[in-house]
Amino acid sequence: MKFNVNGKTLQQQLAAVSKVINAKNALSILDNFLLEVKGDTLYITGSDQETVMTAKMEVTNQGLDGKIAMNAKRLMEVVKEVANFPLTFEIDDNTGAVDLIFPGGHFEFMGVDAAEYPQSFETDELSIEMIIPAEVIQRGLDYTLFAISTETIRPMMTGVYWDFHEEDITFVGSDTHKLVRYINTAYHPNRETSFILPGKPAGILRSLISKETENVRIRKDEKSAIFAFGDFRLGCRFVKGNYPNYNRVIPQDNPNELTIDRLILLASMRRVSLFASKASSLVKMSMDENVLTLQSQDLDYSTRADEKLSCSYSGSPLSIGFNSIYMLEVLNNLPGESIIVKLSDPGRPGLFMPFEQKENENVVMLQMPMQVIE
Repeated sequence: MKFNVNGKTLQQQLAAVSKVINAKNALSILDNFLLEVKGDTLYITGSDQETVMTAKMEVTNQGLDGKIAMNAKRLMEVVKEVANFPLTFEIDDNTGAVDLIFPGGHFEFMGVDAAEYPQSFETDELSIEMIIPAEVIQRGLDYTLFAISTETIRPMMTGVYWDFHEEDITFVGSDTHKLVRYINTAYHPNRETSFILPGKPAGILRSLISKETENVRIRKDEKSAIFAFGDFRLGCRFVKGNYPNYNRVIPQDNPNELTIDRLILLASMRRVSLFASKASSLVKMSMDENVLTLQSQDLDYSTRADEKLSCSYSGSPLSIGFNSIYMLEVLNNLPGESIIVKLSDPGRPGLFMPFEQKENENVVMLQMPMQVIE
């Protein structure tokens, strides 16, 4: 097997596929890329068994079609050093010896028998196919991915929930402390279906969708899905289990409403949180007559912070506590200059949303309150 390839393009595709490969793998073969040449196309595959990703690129095939596995770390290191050159790969199909030739020199190393590499999984015969604008997926993941859980105690919360309805697609992320619901009505799935996309492939998908990507073709069955876009193909298994009823936890009756500049609140929250208890990160928000007061204290170190902010507030005087770490995450990920905070009482969740929702979009971020001891 022998082929010529552009070094810079190869480096970019290897970097993209490497996002799938774990630092430590139960199977040593998964430490490798699978390289397969078919005609004038090179397919580069990486896998962690649960997620499989393939990137393709054009090459000049000077020999027969074939495939071989190469150590991912080593291949990325050597290609990085010669990425500005045209490269030629000469591979001995019998021994697996690889000769990487560049102007003025070459590298020799050993490949691994491609037969050892796990087969890519495919969706079953009952799968359905959807074509979704890339921008819809990117915005959905941008809003929700930060909110998913990293703890495996509740596996369903470690992924982004995709909920398809006739007239909209809804993305949900939650770690039980906070919840984000993003609804897009510009895309009409015309079907009812749902799945939980694990955090890792969701992050990869988000990072690879670019402004040049027009549509993402999704083929899914009950257990897995394959996302095809541009030069990439990403396959993954879903998180097992039923996602909680996210609409049920969003309070509907919220008579107290605060409107405030998002960046002003964000900066103030950062300052006040410096003096919050390290154990709880509690910051108390008190609202009355268009004044918001933020307070924190750490009794162990006898520290305290208070700050007053101008705002627009309608409702009864109210004090409520929030975890400042989660609050900063919410404020950093909310869109828009001004935001609305809707509250009912100190024991129920607070709703955070942009003052002006974009056309065909609805973003709501929920944060659970903390008990405030006066």
